[in-house]
Order: sequence, then C-alpha cells, then structure tokens
Amino acid sequence: MIKKSAPRVTMVDPQTKEDLSFLQDLAEQTGIVLTAPLGNEETELIEHLAHADAVVVQRRPFNRDLLEAAPGLKLIQKMGGRRDGIDLAAAREHGVAVALMTLPGSAAVSEQVFTLLLVLAKKTLIGHQWTVEGAYRRIGAEPKVTSERSHGFQWMKMNDMLVELRQTTLGIVGFGDIGNEVAKRGRAFEMQVLYTDIHPLEPDLEIELGVQYKPLDDLLQSSDFVSLNLPLTPKTEKLIGARELALMKPEAFLINTSRGGIIDEQALVEALRSKQISGAGLDVFVQEPIPFDHPLLTLDNVVLSPHIGGGKGGARLRQPQAVFSNIQYFFSGQAVDYRIL
Repeated sequence: MIKKSAPRVTMVDPQTKEDLSFLQDLAEQTGIVLTAPLGNEETELIEHLAHADAVVVQRRPFNRDLLEAAPGLKLIQKMGGRRDGIDLAAAREHGVAVALMTLPGSAAVSEQVFTLLLVLAKKTLIGHQWTVEGAYRRIGAEPKVTSERSHGFQWMKMNDMLVELRQTTLGIVGFGDIGNEVAKRGRAFEMQVLYTDIHPLEPDLEIELGVQYKPLDDLLQSSDFVSLNLPLTPKTEKLIGARELALMKPEAFLINTSRGGIIDEQALVEALRSKQISGAGLDVFVQEPIPFDHPLLTLDNVVLSPHIGGGKGGARLRQPQAVFSNIQYFFSGQAVDYRIL
C-alpha cells in the first residue's frame, strides 16, 4: 500500500484508460500516486495539477500558466532528453526543480544507428570476409611477425574504401528523443549535425545541442550520412523515394532504424544497384521478417539487421520505470539523474 505522504504525480500528456492503469501500477511500486488527463481538455489537466507535487512531461508543452496552476509543484520531470517545451524561466522563478531523462529505448536505437553507420564507413563486413578467406594471397602479401617498428598496416590495401567520420556531415530526419540521442553520438565523432523536423527547435537550443536545421531536400544534398528517426504515418510513408535518393551524394549512406515503410524499397534497391548512393544500413523493412528472396539481400553495399534497434526491448516498461525512479530519488533526498535546474 502507498502511504498518505506519497508524492502525487501528474502526467501532463493525456493517456488512455488502459495506459493510465498500467502506469499507475508501475508508479505504485515506486511509492508514487499517479494521475493523468484522459483527454486533451486543458481544464481536466488543471484539475489534476491543483494537487500535484510533480509532473511528468513528454510532448505536451508545460508553460507558465500550467506551472502556476500547480501551487504545490516541486519537480518537473521530462520524459526525454531535451528541455524544449518546458518554461525554465517560470520554473526558476517558482523554485521548481527540472530533470530530463534519456529514455533507454531511445539510447538503444541511437546505438544501432551508429553500429550500422560504422560498419558501412569502415567496410567491416568486407574486411571480415577478406580476413577469414585469406584474401591477402590475391595481392601477393605474406604473413610475417609484426612489431611496433615493423607492422602490416593496411595489408589488404583498403585505404580508399574507408570513411573517417570526423568532419563529415550527419543528417537526422526526425528530431525527437531518438534523433536527439543520435545527434549526441554524432557530435562525439566530431561530425557536423543537421536535422529536419516539422517543429524546428528554438535557435538557442540548436546552439546548445550543436545542431542546425535544414529543410529535407537541403539536408539530403548536404549529408554524408542520413539517419531516419521518425514515425511511420500516412505523411511519412515512402518519404524517401527515387526523387529524394537522387538528391543524395553518390558517396552518401542511408540509415533506417525507424520503420521500413518510410523508404520506397524498390527505389532504394535501384539506387544501390546503380551506385547512386554508396550504401545503406537497415534495421527495419516493409515486411518483417524480410522475405528470403528480397532483392536487398543480393546487394553488397547494404548492412542489414533483424529489427534489433530497440535493444533488449520492453520500452513500455523500462522507460516509465526510469522516470518514476528518478522522481522517487528526488522526494527521498537522493541525487537526481539529468537534473538541469
């Protein structure tokens, strides 16, 4: 049973009855009383805020008016790794703490993006194949004992095949929480990071995150690597087709860890066959499992994985658990993860 002194938390984003019940069960295990509006009416949300000790914000903005509707508010917890949507000035004025939360599922997908990207850039599969086959025999090389002064660097002469990420351009299509995590990893490799999204960021946040907005066509023309990180909707279905692929550089790579339907697969096959683009890394497909006779499986400039980008899975459980645990840390006086205010 939850004690009467348990923190009262309101999820700002509306929930279905089923989802709210699921989340309330998780929250109770962390010693939290959870409520949420079941619709988009602001009056319903304000009724919940009147009794809230903390709020969880995901996509719905949390402005000064909403903050002032919660007189007992002590913590704003973002369910995501960016501060946009939260009125930090108002939170500071009212002495309300703010914490972000890098979601486990988003981090896992971004790791898969860079797994595919690096395998393509470093020709890892080709290098592995040549090493196992002893392909050095084709170029007249002979095994020898190596040392610091005498070594067999580039004994398969792959120099011209490899791409070094530093100072290349990464274009991110869809800049939600996953796109944000991809950008972090791109910056770690000293890449220039471009993004496109239906809701561009405020200029000061772009500077803070080290990213630059570009319309889709400009991004495709400018990028050495393009990562698709957006949901599949009627508007995004076949967003990347023959026209868009033709805009990309011949040396560019396309990475898709979102949903297969965002790409016109036949157009991609043709672009890869003709070397219109250099290669593609795909974790998702229109049909899954991808049919064994799909033409993508015959190409040597693709890297494919069986929809494993979400990592260990269980995002529906792991992500709210991480958020609720962070709230519990705050109210029990422990260190709070990703606190920014």
